[in-house]
Amino acid sequence: QVQLVESGGGLVQAGGSLRLSCAASGIIFSINAMGWYRQAPGKQRDLVAGITSGGVTNYADSVKGRFTISRDNAKNTVYLQMNSLKLEDTAVYYCNIDARTSQRTGIQRWWGQGTQVTVSS
Repeated sequence: QVQLVESGGGLVQAGGSLRLSCAASGIIFSINAMGWYRQAPGKQRDLVAGITSGGVTNYADSVKGRFTISRDNAKNTVYLQMNSLKLEDTAVYYCNIDARTSQRTGIQRWWGQGTQVTVSS
């Protein structure tokens, strides 16, 4: 029904930057919130940043001032610009959207497959 395709992960040195993208496709009536989560080995999946349909953003304290979330509603795409990357940012990053597939259905959460971000010293 809904597919999320992430891109932009990779290996970067500490202090560097990466930009993640996540494009949603399929049967989409409307998208509410969009966001990014991350999961490091042996840890739970935690919220990194979120953005509402109106453009209101929120961030985990650990990334405030370094990461910026944005969205392009015409492309059903959410982005995560990551600057001043630290070793502790290493994780698999997952995007998600809260969306309806029709006017009659409720809001469901959809997840991407994840993209690896590795920060090296």
